[in-house]
Amino acid sequence: MKRVLLVAAVARNGVIGHGPDIPWRVPGEQAEFKKLTVGHVLVMGRTTYESIGRPLPDRTTIVLTRDPGFDPGHPEVRVARSFEAALGKAALVPEGEVIVAGGAQVYAAAMGLASELVISEIPLEPEGDVFFPRIDPSLWAEADRERFEGYDRVWYERVHEPR
Repeated sequence: MKRVLLVAAVARNGVIGHGPDIPWRVPGEQAEFKKLTVGHVLVMGRTTYESIGRPLPDRTTIVLTRDPGFDPGHPEVRVARSFEAALGKAALVPEGEVIVAGGAQVYAAAMGLASELVISEIPLEPEGDVFFPRIDPSLWAEADRERFEGYDRVWYERVHEPR
């Protein structure tokens, strides 16, 4: 099985979104996301995909949705009905790891299978209605921290399997 990483920008209050939007703009953070994800398989929910509006270049995109009539509008985008089905489709892609890119329900479904979390800590407390799942310190340990202008990128490694 491919390694599973969750990648998210998370505000101090746990917010990752307000409706389909990200409630901040931090220069350079999205460029770092691109560097981290190019050449890998991106798994995201339908709302996240629709907010982006297209598949991101140089990445395989798998969209999770329960809507049987969903059409991503691009023949190269794969659709899965569960996170396990998305992993099955990702296994067919010869290169790259599985990078989960949101939203909250997809992060929650993937958290138990992830080996790493890559969190851009945004030093804001914006209004929002979409939250990243709690990072349980008994399961995850900070392995590295990079400081950037306007945010820190923190790498967490799993230290224990969930019960």
